[in-house]
Amino acid sequence: MILPIIGYGHPALRKATQEVTPDHPELDQLIANMFETMYNAQGVGLAAPQVNLDLRIFIVDGRPMDGEEEEDLSDFRKVFINPRKVEESGKVWPFEEGCLSIPDIRETVRRPEQITLEYMDESFQPQKETFTGFKARVVQHEYDHLEGKLFTDYITPLRRRMVKKRLHRISLGDIHTDYPMKFFTGKK
Repeated sequence: MILPIIGYGHPALRKATQEVTPDHPELDQLIANMFETMYNAQGVGLAAPQVNLDLRIFIVDGRPMDGEEEEDLSDFRKVFINPRKVEESGKVWPFEEGCLSIPDIRETVRRPEQITLEYMDESFQPQKETFTGFKARVVQHEYDHLEGKLFTDYITPLRRRMVKKRLHRISLGDIHTDYPMKFFTGKK
């Protein structure tokens, strides 16, 4: 089932996330829905807060980008449950990022080239893995969603001022996407 993606300005994107337990109801279905939602929106990553869930889970699949980046992304389809950052390291490098919750805005973000995470996979098996390059960037971006951070938090103050009106339009729902979105109206 395709879920609506929460747009910029919605409080769910800034909310603290909760640990997922192995007995979480219909976890397999949630993961399947998240992948279907991400593929429908042509993304390479999706975090639970982006579908209005305060859960510590995100998914990635770099295969659509395989061939566009210098590294092999054909095996980069993963589920991260309750991830914890162990370390970020390496040279900080700039790369243009976008986000399904912030459509039509892409900005240069500087991130370390490597990240190590401890997490549970979709079978609730513990994993510890180090990612580099484009994989690290995707993982860092999605991990940030679980911490209530957005890529726009990392752009320079000048760039933030330059996109302020566009971000406001997105927060009002004044944006067209080819995928369903949900915006915060402030009404109860």
